[in-house]
Amino acid sequence: MSSLLKKLSKPVYKIYEKRLERFVLKNEIPRHIAIIMDGNRRFARKLGLEESQGHEFGSKKAEEVLEWCWQLGIKMLTLYAFSTENFKRSEEEKKNIFRIFERELKRLLTDKTTYEREVRVRVVGKRELLPEKLLRLVEEVEKATEPHEKCFLNIAIAYGGRQELIDATKKIVEKVMRGELMPSQIDERVVEENLYNEHELYAKVDIVIRSGGEQRLSNFLPWQTTNSVAYFCDVFWPEFRKIDLLRAIREWQRRRICQRN
Repeated sequence: MSSLLKKLSKPVYKIYEKRLERFVLKNEIPRHIAIIMDGNRRFARKLGLEESQGHEFGSKKAEEVLEWCWQLGIKMLTLYAFSTENFKRSEEEKKNIFRIFERELKRLLTDKTTYEREVRVRVVGKRELLPEKLLRLVEEVEKATEPHEKCFLNIAIAYGGRQELIDATKKIVEKVMRGELMPSQIDERVVEENLYNEHELYAKVDIVIRSGGEQRLSNFLPWQTTNSVAYFCDVFWPEFRKIDLLRAIREWQRRRICQRN
């Protein structure tokens, strides 16, 4: 699309966005949205930039999407930031990504919006795999925001869905071995209490969104997304628009209405 067409279409998109937002806000709002933020590196390559710059653009987009979600009244947001598979990437790329994580966690720790909106921040994943400096910062942010109960942000770092279920199983077995739990007591509730985040909202994702054009969930929250609406969009993560978020919510609302009828 030429620069002229982009300028001409921008006001049209803004009008459409406002209308779509008004429509969405008239209906039930999902409580938990999970997002696979895919396409940072491909976005950078498309612009002829270094791949590391794609992650920078992606982190800025995450800040923007976070604010959209709180404005819409969504209670919990889970962002897939770094999978266990991502550890196979180059040392240079991992170092750059961890640096971005440190910066963004510091921002959440010091940003007054975190406290005004009462956002509780949790990192879900195999945190023992993280660099020590990053791990200390994770613990600091979690402790500072622990009293908050209005909004919830989960950042999936060093996360693998199968591994989460394995770790939950191990914790349950340990409780049985200690005599704290009888095998007959094990049910879905017990499993959910032993996931990386024990909050009731974490166990039930309403919508899982994936940017970047891929149509798969990539081992992301397999337990939590059993009954979720999956919404796939072609735009790379740094290009993700509020319209894309609103369309995902509208699709979830449409399916909710169909289920009731």
